[in-house]
Amino acid sequence: MKVSAIQMDMQFGNPDYNFEHAVKLVRQAALEKPDVITLPETWNVGFFPKENLEKLSDKDGVRIKKVFGELAKELNVNIVAGSIADLRDGNVYNTSYIFDRTGKDIASYDKVHLYPLFGEDQHFRKGQRLTTFELDGVRCGIVICYDIRFPELVRALALKKIDVLFVVAQWPPVRIHHWQLINRVRAIENQMFICCTNSVGLAEARDIRFGGHSAVIGPLGEVLIEGGTDEQILTAEMDLSAIADVRELLKIYNDRRPDMYVGLSD
Repeated sequence: MKVSAIQMDMQFGNPDYNFEHAVKLVRQAALEKPDVITLPETWNVGFFPKENLEKLSDKDGVRIKKVFGELAKELNVNIVAGSIADLRDGNVYNTSYIFDRTGKDIASYDKVHLYPLFGEDQHFRKGQRLTTFELDGVRCGIVICYDIRFPELVRALALKKIDVLFVVAQWPPVRIHHWQLINRVRAIENQMFICCTNSVGLAEARDIRFGGHSAVIGPLGEVLIEGGTDEQILTAEMDLSAIADVRELLKIYNDRRPDMYVGLSD
């Protein structure tokens, strides 16, 4: 599976520009003939305009479904469309939509863990479910930014037998070493490929840029490709046959002791 991660620079609070720019970048990425194209977190508005968030948000995913559904079909490519601020039933969610090659929106995911340091938990509604999906027959999962800090969430997805985890984010440079380390650890401990797509957009209209360093990571924690701190498109080939080899060598799923883990939710 060949994947292209778009490390996008967006304009804060300007969804019209951001949609136009995202489409342009997806078209550019498609020239590499990937199987999957990804975008970062809340690229439609940035992370995130508090005063007029509801007004700027997509409405029940109508715009993203139309634009990216048509684009995926036209380009014959799967699109993991990062995440967007999405207004549904009077609440704003941080929502990822996934489109297959036919343009069908095959899955969506609302961010489960909301980031308190920027007040995300005060302006967005928490998601309530895990999401898995298949792209070209490959079983995949998705998490959004702060979610990756919670190993229980990723392991729950792994137990649903995913081989590829997509992580979409707006992760700040001050903790970029956490981003690099945590993504590699999640790949190693779950024996899967991880495609993590970060942004380089502005935070809360202040002169603080997000940290980039998007990457594709193999099941042994090997970094197949890693970006810098500017807008760019990163393309890598994931040899999914490597997963079976790793899981045969180190049979962690067979050796788990769920009987010893009771009480973790207490």
